[in-house]
Amino acid sequence: MDPFHSIKRRCSVRTQHQIGNSVVKPGFQNALFGVGKYDAPANDRLYQRLARRLFEQLAGGTYAIGDRLPAERELAIDYGASRPAVREALIALEVQGFIEVRVGSGAYVCRLPGQGEEPGFAITAFELTEARIMFEGEAAALAAVQITDAEVDRLDALVEAMTTENLLDEVTEIADRDFHIAIAKATRNAGVVRTIEDLWHLRSTSPECALLHSKARNAKVRPVVAEHAAIVDALRARDAAGARTAMRAHLTSVMDHLLFRTEEMAMEEARRALATTRLRYGGVANA
Repeated sequence: MDPFHSIKRRCSVRTQHQIGNSVVKPGFQNALFGVGKYDAPANDRLYQRLARRLFEQLAGGTYAIGDRLPAERELAIDYGASRPAVREALIALEVQGFIEVRVGSGAYVCRLPGQGEEPGFAITAFELTEARIMFEGEAAALAAVQITDAEVDRLDALVEAMTTENLLDEVTEIADRDFHIAIAKATRNAGVVRTIEDLWHLRSTSPECALLHSKARNAKVRPVVAEHAAIVDALRARDAAGARTAMRAHLTSVMDHLLFRTEEMAMEEARRALATTRLRYGGVANA
């Protein structure tokens, strides 16, 4: 199965499970495909169309500073978009300072567009992950037939380092990045190494990517050790197809972690903080 289709299908299934049969498929009757002041070329992605519509509403006075936007589920229903697309649209507006997304509360208007201002877009975490699936999946397959025992040992050590880092209070991605770059280097292809290094660089330099990964770190979303160990096992066996599959499976789950687990874990952190505060002041933790 096409890995891009796999990510989108998983997100779509989860979205439909969450909001029932009210999900509307994008089409010509959809509000996102109507005529608007900030329309862009027809090849705009769905989240960009949604961001432009919300931008138009901000510019047109539909919302005032301090107002809360409709919930993600409502926006998904109203615009026939998946929740991942809605979240990407909100992130695009958040990095430009128009809204602030507060965990467990919603998205609030921070400022309104100025005269002549238009929405802008960079590479999103979803787009970056699609690219990583394509490049890093094939890199893992190529590495499987080139990798040395010493390089496999190095990957084992990095998996152990991830395990140790995951025990720290502060979330770090050092071992995670080193792991993926080490596989790229095992391909013996400088072009592959440069491409994958650039993709990792985009995680911190693209505003949309940086914001979502920052939210993930704040929510204590950490690298999944078992997924990385499965990649190493395939490389150790010099199994190119298995390495490709394991890498793609890992990166497919990354988006699920970013889009859904970030919110879930942030809510859990908030509940724990509230319980701790109540206990400190003589309350009941589960009150």
